[in-house]
Amino acid sequence: MNKVSASADEAVADIPDGASLAVGGFGLSGVPDVLIRALHGQGATGLVVVSNNCGVDGRGLGVLLAARRIARVTGSYVGENKEFARQYLSGELEVELVPQGSLAERLRAGGAGVPAFYTPAGVGTQVANGGLPWRYAADGSVAVASPPKEIRDFHGRPHVLEHGITTDFALVRAWRGDRHGNLVFRRAAANFNPLAAMAGRITIAEVEELVEPGELSPEHVHVPGVFVRRIVELTPAQAADKQIEKRTVRA
Repeated sequence: MNKVSASADEAVADIPDGASLAVGGFGLSGVPDVLIRALHGQGATGLVVVSNNCGVDGRGLGVLLAARRIARVTGSYVGENKEFARQYLSGELEVELVPQGSLAERLRAGGAGVPAFYTPAGVGTQVANGGLPWRYAADGSVAVASPPKEIRDFHGRPHVLEHGITTDFALVRAWRGDRHGNLVFRRAAANFNPLAAMAGRITIAEVEELVEPGELSPEHVHVPGVFVRRIVELTPAQAADKQIEKRTVRA
């Protein structure tokens, strides 16, 4: 039951080229930076990523984007990363944009074993009707567009069918975790982390504080260890290395 890996490098060593990854974080909050950097050093390429966004230039998933390691992204936000936008618009990167709530539920559904669900989000738009540019051609035309989705009425209101998401691996960051893989997230860093942890077939978590089994109160556990395969304990310096996208202070 001891799921602790000796290092981040060891934890990501078997992620192959072309693997799909669910990655936690929102902006730069709760992003598994140490695991991402280890994956960058490991060299896997052609990755298919599911994440709310792709970090920023030089941080988070932006590190893998800059190295051309990501082939496709399913997310809800492109902003704050110029290289992400450049690769998408130039046809180097395939991007499936999903309403943020739908993306969260698709990950949760996949982790819970629910194959699909209906939602009113996106009805009447290209999300439901198809035609969203997934990949551009070099001349700026649309090379690959999203297909139309099934629409069904419930109580007189149309809903669009969305499919649950599961991935080969998941990378998440938690505040506390134990050797059995139980995880606790703190404040805004919870964001997409619990959902990504559920969706990955092999979930790898970096934790700021590693405790012994029994030290975490069961009612405080956000993700039970059944969803987590590997744990990486961060050093104090790694745990404290947290950045924000835009610092705002009073005059």
